[in-house]
Amino acid sequence: MTKTSPSKPEARVALFAGSFRPFTTGHESIVVRGLDIFDRIVVGVGVNSAKPDDRCHAEDAAEAIRRVFAGEDRVDVMVYDGLTVDAADAVGATALLRGVRSTRDFDYERDLADVNRQLSGIETVLLYSLPELAAVSSSIVRELASYGRDVSAFLPQPRTK
Repeated sequence: MTKTSPSKPEARVALFAGSFRPFTTGHESIVVRGLDIFDRIVVGVGVNSAKPDDRCHAEDAAEAIRRVFAGEDRVDVMVYDGLTVDAADAVGATALLRGVRSTRDFDYERDLADVNRQLSGIETVLLYSLPELAAVSSSIVRELASYGRDVSAFLPQPRTK
């Protein structure tokens, strides 16, 4: 009788996609908590083709996120154009990871999850933000910064290797 070894389960990979301008402590929390569920998370920084020079801004955002997760080999960062489901397919993602701060976010994310599932069959996993981070958004951070306010409390600190 030949003994067979159990097959190694495939890695659970999630794509956490967004514009991340800037990547906030709320985003960081979703990635860190997502690592309890997934074997690997790819942070996908989307390029808005309607905005001139957005690829340059996306590359800058991606580099800042790489610094945040320096030394964490289960987090990768990529810049992508086009549909999120296509980026997910390109990296072998088994799910999309999204963060939800409010019921307003939930309604939008539910609709987006339905469309993405129809397009590619991929499922979406929603993580609710921690209560202390629920008010943090990239747009609020950008606005505060535009008025010269210190936004460092809302931005994750780069890890050291």
